[in-house]
Amino acid sequence: MPTQKLTLRAFLPYQLSITSNAVSDLIARAYRGKFALKVPEWRVMALLGESDVATQRELVATTAMDKVTVNRACKALEDRSLISRVPNMLDGRSHHLALTPAGRDLYEQIVPEALALEAELEKILGSGEAKLLEAMLAQLRKRVEELG
Repeated sequence: MPTQKLTLRAFLPYQLSITSNAVSDLIARAYRGKFALKVPEWRVMALLGESDVATQRELVATTAMDKVTVNRACKALEDRSLISRVPNMLDGRSHHLALTPAGRDLYEQIVPEALALEAELEKILGSGEAKLLEAMLAQLRKRVEELG
């Protein structure tokens, strides 16, 4: 009985994974050196910069990072006084997290660089292909979530 052959370099899950890793590594190098942030810490800051306040549970759901990673990122940011933690009056088991003034200042410094990095990535594809890729990734993510 013939067996099917898998060619890793042509395997879509592998391609998605290594592309994601390459982009994450690029971001990590940029933010670690200049801002002393790891990628999970930046993701937390980016979401808090966008939504002002969130719980850790909301951060886990939105970032697709696991609880431990989000908790460590929040702890590191809190230790640097970049985010604050306030008890949630509606749910005593959780806290509201928000950027502090220092966190907001750092966020405002990073945003132009993040947008410039995004523009560099979009230049590789061209704006039409970048929008198409974004739509295709959203479609793929939705379908994978439905399957899983």
